[in-house]
Amino acid sequence: MNRRKSNRAYDIVLFGATGFVGALTAHYLAAHAPEGLRWAIAGRSGSKLERLRERLAGGAEPGLLQADAQDPQSLAGLARDTRVLATTVGPYLRYGEELVAACADAGTDYLDLTGEPEFVDLMYVRHDARARETGARLVHSCGFDSVPHDLGAYFTVQQLPEGVPLRVDGYVRSQAMFSGGTLASALGQFARGPQMLAAARDRARHEPRLLGRRAQAPFGAPRYAAEVGAWALPLPTIDPQVVRRSARVLERYGPDFRYRHYAAVETLPYAVAGVAAVGALLTAAQVPPARRWLSDRLRPGDGPGPEKRAKSWFSVRFVGEGGGRRVFTEVAGGDPGYDETAKMFAESALSLALDDLPRTSGQVTPAEAMGNALIERLRTAGITFRVAARR
Repeated sequence: MNRRKSNRAYDIVLFGATGFVGALTAHYLAAHAPEGLRWAIAGRSGSKLERLRERLAGGAEPGLLQADAQDPQSLAGLARDTRVLATTVGPYLRYGEELVAACADAGTDYLDLTGEPEFVDLMYVRHDARARETGARLVHSCGFDSVPHDLGAYFTVQQLPEGVPLRVDGYVRSQAMFSGGTLASALGQFARGPQMLAAARDRARHEPRLLGRRAQAPFGAPRYAAEVGAWALPLPTIDPQVVRRSARVLERYGPDFRYRHYAAVETLPYAVAGVAAVGALLTAAQVPPARRWLSDRLRPGDGPGPEKRAKSWFSVRFVGEGGGRRVFTEVAGGDPGYDETAKMFAESALSLALDDLPRTSGQVTPAEAMGNALIERLRTAGITFRVAARR
């Protein structure tokens, strides 16, 4: 059990605990945290935190900490008090940077649920170097964006030969409702195309060059993918960027790695409708009144009830090739936007706090920071990682 920085008051602090996904994460931690874990729930409202703590069932009662995402001093206090700080407070581009900065300064491990590429790139440029100095691990996208895809590609790569060029394609199927936070983040990013591109270019100027190896995540074209029996539509999400960053730093991905990321749609009419829907969303995001109207349909912090979530599911199928081998793998689970995201997020925090992990620091991906330890945690928690076939 990893107990570095054990002189701090807490092992894990969950910030934004009274929001929808935050509360689900708090309930998961209360039910699954091992004996002796020192943890706390944090947010703006002391009364809401008290009411949440009264509803939690499980082991040790968490501490209560008040802090405001727009009060840097209170965030610095949170970061100094804990070894791992997990935050659900988004959109992260608006509310996230002060907490990243506080954790980087304090040497505190940080994780979030962001699906915002611009935010991740900006945080790399502004805070990666400081985090490396203090030993902090800054791990973004620790929910459905992007744990199943990042760890699924990592799991697939491990089934293929070493030291050869590798190709992996991921195909996402889901029957679920997007979370309000995901919708808000997506609309915000779609509306900030030039800024997002500028942040990506700035990051590229700061990143060290990859010598003797190559890692790519090109935006594929729509096509029929016979290997999974579905139409494949490229997904404009952060997930392929996270996979590519894992491939850049982990030599197990081989000398020449390529990843493509798709939604898998069973029929051509649904595929055409999907392309049209993404186009409409991109267009609407450029118009402030339309963007506000869409945001009001599902606000961050809102979500479906337990019965609806119980009927939701996801599956990500991977096809990996290299060295004359072909492997089919799958990562699958229940409701991706809420229940499984809370599970992935909580298990990521527990892994950072308790597991014997590779020594890393700075901005790191889930696969780089936690890798097989997190895969085993998620398997134990009921998320499937399996090899479906080998050829």
